[in-house]
Amino acid sequence: MAANAIVEARAVSKSYDGTVEALADVDLAFSQGELSTLLGPSGCGKTTLLKIIAGLIPPSKGEVWVKGKKIDGPGAERAFVFQDFALLPWANVLRNVAFGLELRGMPQEEREQIARKYIGEVGLTTFEKSYPHQLSGGMRQRVGLARAFAVDADIILMDEPFSSVDEQTRRKFQEEVLELLRHKRKTVIFVTHSIEEAAYLSDTIVLLSPRPGRVSKVLRPRIEREGKNPDEIRRDKVYLDTVDEIWQMLKRYV
Repeated sequence: MAANAIVEARAVSKSYDGTVEALADVDLAFSQGELSTLLGPSGCGKTTLLKIIAGLIPPSKGEVWVKGKKIDGPGAERAFVFQDFALLPWANVLRNVAFGLELRGMPQEEREQIARKYIGEVGLTTFEKSYPHQLSGGMRQRVGLARAFAVDADIILMDEPFSSVDEQTRRKFQEEVLELLRHKRKTVIFVTHSIEEAAYLSDTIVLLSPRPGRVSKVLRPRIEREGKNPDEIRRDKVYLDTVDEIWQMLKRYV
């Protein structure tokens, strides 16, 4: 393992049906306690790489190491937040948030106590008994976030988690994720199509080339967030320069 790396992708490649090459020889190390973003043109393999790290699909070649061990499937140290929420339609909010703990065999009273804590942290306390079809898209995504945090995984993998909500809700979610991470020091690997979102959230930004996805560049924006409100950060010269630098590289692929 590289120093301070909690996740490593070593020469990871992925082909589908032996014909479509999604990823080619991806070497990456993700540092503990940081938010790293995978960014690149559509079809470059961002979600594929995230699912390989999650253990949801195997690489065709190469290896993924998590906390010093080679993985061969999902693990309790990793939690996945899906783009399409992936909630249980027959279960209410409380049961959905507690579901990962239920799978681990945790007693009902204990898991529901933990679930209620995180339901409160994402602002859904009064919706514990509601079902997914009764919630807005933004509220369903909050349930997905609460479920990921409830299992207390060291690594949270997020696949475009804010893509289906409006811009105001998206910005609110960005603030909440940063606040939660500030307190819990989780490691997050985050897929997005938004250059601005990547620049705003990330400690590290990984730019992938068009299919087959390869690591094109790794950026560390080093935006000073301490003591600044969100609007000040978005006016910060380092933030604006980062957005422009990413765009100059990505527009070659448009």
